[in-house]
Amino acid sequence: MRAIWTGAVSFGLVNVPVRLYAATTNHDIRFHQVHERDGGRIRQKRTCSVCGEEVQYSEIAKGYETDDGQLIMLDDDDLSTLPVATGHEIDVVQFVPSDQIDALLLDKSYYLEPENKAAKPYALLREALRETDRMAVVKVALRQRETLALLRVRDDAIVLQTMLWPDEVREPDFEILRTEVELRPQEMQMASSLVESLSGDFESDQFEDSYREAVANLIEYKREHGGGRPTPEAAPADEGDDMTDLLTALRRSVEAAGGTAPAEEPAAASAPAEEAAPAAEEKPKPRSRTKKTSEKAEEQAAEEKPKRSRSRKKTDDDAEETAPSKGRRSKSA
Repeated sequence: MRAIWTGAVSFGLVNVPVRLYAATTNHDIRFHQVHERDGGRIRQKRTCSVCGEEVQYSEIAKGYETDDGQLIMLDDDDLSTLPVATGHEIDVVQFVPSDQIDALLLDKSYYLEPENKAAKPYALLREALRETDRMAVVKVALRQRETLALLRVRDDAIVLQTMLWPDEVREPDFEILRTEVELRPQEMQMASSLVESLSGDFESDQFEDSYREAVANLIEYKREHGGGRPTPEAAPADEGDDMTDLLTALRRSVEAAGGTAPAEEPAAASAPAEEAAPAAEEKPKPRSRTKKTSEKAEEQAAEEKPKRSRSRKKTDDDAEETAPSKGRRSKSA
């Protein structure tokens, strides 16, 4: 166990230096999300719901959305104005009977270990709480925020039990609870008999998490019978993508600073000269001029077509008239 906080319990003129340890731990079996095909780990990315871009931690701010749809953003300067509790003292407010503490208010548990020179005042406080059957209501600053807590005795240790604030406990607003129900004496007697038959002293060691044990057994069975595979190594990052992301980040930084980012080089500039030359020769002519010229040529061809047909007809007629006359001159001769 490692201490996560050091301070002192203060009640009256008595000061007990202590160290704080987490009293509970979670033994749930945790699974990773993996790709079923190759076993690769699934990575969660932080993306913006507006622009769709991935957001780095350094670009994440704190925002609060109000009921009327306004977004209030707080920066480090705003947060520095808040009252931050940084004291290392557990201040006892009052001692209260144990049966007045609603278990619904209890949150996390921590063990208090006395410093080497504080064994006697620590034992004095512990035995006083035990003999009077009371708990100490205290205020303590954990993680830069003041919280309400209790000091209670567990075996030979004093436990610091953090509590919820009263307005964090919801009221059971169920209409059916306000309905009057008639309970007959016979029913109450049978219920009491059932309670007595199942009564006993609570011993936490006799309870165990059967689901967690079954999961562990299943994993061990599959491991022993060839159900495992070597954990795959993640593929190396693409340097080209990193460079693209870097250029994009630099360009956005320049624009955010009010500057003008240099224009991107055209693709043709990176090509060799001999490859760029044919592309220049094959450059198409403007479509508007070509289209206009072709339309004009078609109009001229349409106008000349009747003239050519009339000329051809006239020539044929002349030929027919000329042929007989030549024949008559030939005969007379």
